[in-house]
Amino acid sequence: MTSILDLPIVARVRRNHAVEHATIHVLSARNPHLRLMGRTGPSGFTLYGWVHTEEVASAVAEALNRLQAGEYHLAIHPHCGTNMVVGGMLAGLAAFAALIFPRRSKWRLSRLPDMMLATMLTLLVAQPLGLILQERVTTSPEVRGMFVRRINRQQWGRLVVHEVILGQE
Repeated sequence: MTSILDLPIVARVRRNHAVEHATIHVLSARNPHLRLMGRTGPSGFTLYGWVHTEEVASAVAEALNRLQAGEYHLAIHPHCGTNMVVGGMLAGLAAFAALIFPRRSKWRLSRLPDMMLATMLTLLVAQPLGLILQERVTTSPEVRGMFVRRINRQQWGRLVVHEVILGQE
């Protein structure tokens, strides 16, 4: 039976997501003060942040080489949107559960400490859960045969955007 993760477009986005993360790891190691944001799609990924195109090209090449050499840990990033989604969903569910859990008082504001505690405890497990979800669902470090087709640079005022288009042999 085929998993949704094996569908060609899903598999492609997962591989692109891994290359995006690995590229951000490489760029961040070179410049720890660099502020970047990325977004992945079926054709590649987009980086938002002040970085030179040559640096992006070099970092993507290194990221692909390192992933292909087995450095799969580069596919996982602690600041990935997956972690934020997991944290937000779990925190919302925990707060809701604390709100509807029966208590003596019917005054909802009296449940605020319970909601805060439930949310805080949930956020403690959200980060490791997000990392597991990245590893098993939202990224795939199996990038053999991938290459950079082109890198497009745009700038709007102080915002620099690099669109990295990836290919597969």
